[in-house]
Amino acid sequence: MTNEAVDSIDPWDRMRSHTLARIGLRRAGDTLATPEVLALNASHALARDAVRTPLEVAAVHAALAELELGDPVHVTSAAGDRDRYLRRPDLGRIPSGPLELCSSGADLALVVCDGLSATAVTAHAAGLCAALVGAFAPDYSLAPPVIATQARVALGDHIGRTLGARAVLVVIGERPGLSVTDSLGIYLTYAPQPGRADSERNCISNIRPPHGLSYTDAAMVARDLIDQMFRAGRSGVSIKARASAAALPSRPPGISSDNEIS
Repeated sequence: MTNEAVDSIDPWDRMRSHTLARIGLRRAGDTLATPEVLALNASHALARDAVRTPLEVAAVHAALAELELGDPVHVTSAAGDRDRYLRRPDLGRIPSGPLELCSSGADLALVVCDGLSATAVTAHAAGLCAALVGAFAPDYSLAPPVIATQARVALGDHIGRTLGARAVLVVIGERPGLSVTDSLGIYLTYAPQPGRADSERNCISNIRPPHGLSYTDAAMVARDLIDQMFRAGRSGVSIKARASAAALPSRPPGISSDNEIS
């Protein structure tokens, strides 16, 4: 290998192939190189778009209707619009008015929220919810799904209580960063009711195949957590997920080894 070829090798290239994090950024003198500045600006724009883009409710409604759990219902938080939602997180945690939901007495309520990334919900909610249904049916009954906009996690407590569900699963778009803009999270709360503390929830994060957790693995972990919650009669910090989906004893019926329902 010539000296010129050795000099052209960037020692960070190998590490960059293993992460989306911004590491070993190239420099020009005392500042970042122009390509790095442009890439940073583009990533910032994508993150802003993920926060600001409104959820395509009709498309999510159609996808959830295919799960055959009943006709999905759309609710909104008290935030009203996106600007107020971003300035007043407290308003995103409560409904805009009385919830017109029929109590089902189901084991589980499934709530899909736009959160801080409608981009993530559009990309992954349909596949994830299908995997969740495959993981829980027929052992657990599920209420008709609910779509919530301008929503924070705690809005699911109001919805779960109104539906009379024993536990609520809130599928929500997570806060985007400069490397990831389409990550989903699941927040699981046993005996949902307004006033639940964050310590009384469990969270499964970074659901975004192929770069993050797959739908199947996320559904398996959710099933394991719910099994533990129903046995213990509580959720939160005392309920621990297994180290990984691979550590679970077996795949629930209806779940295949990839991101598709069998």
